[in-house]
Amino acid sequence: MGEKVVAGQFDLSDRQRYREKLRRCLTGLERLLAEKRFDRPKNLMGLEIELNLAGADGMPKMLNAQVLERIASRDFQTELAMFNLEVNIAPHRLGGRVFDQLDEELRTSLSYADRKAHEVDAGIVMIGILPTLDRDDLVSSNLSDVDRYALLNDQIVAARGEDFTLDIAGVEHLRCTSKSIAPEAACTSVQLHLQVTPERFPDVWNAAQAVAAAQIAVGANSPFLFGRELWRESRPPLFQQSTDTRPPELQAQGVRPRTWFGERWVTSAFDLFEENLRYYPALLPICDDEDPLEVLDRGGVPSLAELVLHNGTVYRWNRPVYGIADGVPHLRVENRVLPAGPTVTDVIANAAFYYGVVRALAEDARPVWSRLPFEAAAANFDAACKDGIDARFTWPRRGRLGGLGEVDAVTLVREELLPLAAAGLDAWGIEPADRDRYLGVIEERCRRRVNGASWQAATFHRALDLGLGREEALAATTRRYRELTEQGDPVHTWPVGLPEPVPTTA
Repeated sequence: MGEKVVAGQFDLSDRQRYREKLRRCLTGLERLLAEKRFDRPKNLMGLEIELNLAGADGMPKMLNAQVLERIASRDFQTELAMFNLEVNIAPHRLGGRVFDQLDEELRTSLSYADRKAHEVDAGIVMIGILPTLDRDDLVSSNLSDVDRYALLNDQIVAARGEDFTLDIAGVEHLRCTSKSIAPEAACTSVQLHLQVTPERFPDVWNAAQAVAAAQIAVGANSPFLFGRELWRESRPPLFQQSTDTRPPELQAQGVRPRTWFGERWVTSAFDLFEENLRYYPALLPICDDEDPLEVLDRGGVPSLAELVLHNGTVYRWNRPVYGIADGVPHLRVENRVLPAGPTVTDVIANAAFYYGVVRALAEDARPVWSRLPFEAAAANFDAACKDGIDARFTWPRRGRLGGLGEVDAVTLVREELLPLAAAGLDAWGIEPADRDRYLGVIEERCRRRVNGASWQAATFHRALDLGLGREEALAATTRRYRELTEQGDPVHTWPVGLPEPVPTTA
């Protein structure tokens, strides 16, 4: 959805024409794959982080247009709501000291953006869901003033045909309704891109799906929404429900949601693009003038604009991406699992763990997805979202006996996945010092059973124990979170609680 989209009205013929263009795009993709037209391996990775704007009191600030005007950098863009921004880091080659380089670039970019935000009495908060968000903040009038967001909202609302229901039962139970997709803006995430060849794509995507639960377990950072303590990573259920075009009757029929984990391991990138066309009606049936098959017949590279746009309205947690760079097409796996934050060090540690373990699993002679039912991987993902660092997973047993067993997430990560991640980073050519530093952060989170979500929840309850009301406790937790984020030490080192007793408000 990063491309410019001009709002307009659609009629029946638009949808029919768009469906036909999608089919031609899919045929074009099939031809590109058959003709081996894709880019050679370049070991390229990319990083995007969605951010929140909040005031010194910890409350959201609807000021992204003013902040972006002051930042004046193409690296920063709007996101869905006026309290959101996104920062994009240019692609880097995996190898050497790349993680330290990313760390420095991110710190520089976020520090600059925060200084500019201060000019309008706001600041950057890198967190999965801002704890101080209220239902009144997440309404259509607070969507960013960009055509594509208004159009997407209108189309999803029209497809739904009724209010959206948010119903998340976690530590506490939240049930409410929304007239727009604005609650989706509460979800701020990190997106990790990995450019891969078509031959490697299915193994990398399958590996990413298999470890998504472990990523969430060690990286959860979204325990609160609308003043309620819910799942340790509440983004996935919130995202699914706030973009759900299905009324209850279609849900009961088993119609697939637009935000989903998936339902099978794949053998080709084509599988995922084809599923997106087969299962999901168009939300934005905007047709490009290009005929992709004519472009291919002339020896050119088609943009596949309709396919790319449609793909951007299906919210897989690991999404296939088609792109063109320097006139050459390429494929990427976009990992959308992780919440933003807490610190730059934590974000880079999460990235190092992901890129390392995915490489190792993708090259395993006996891949995990040949031994783990897809349904179990999906159940692991749900368990990680609900329970975070305390989750238990179903996972293939090691050794000759094989079969499946149940294991603590932290045990799985420490004993099996971290050694794999270290081997994967070695295979990428990452410097041992970088490897050890960032994987050491994941090791310590597991050893102490601490991540962003557990720190937020523990600090919130300490604030309640001091006599603060719920709203005051959430605001105080947010302010303390921001202070510690700015200090930069990874979350497993953070002291739980507020720095000093906070008097209760009269």
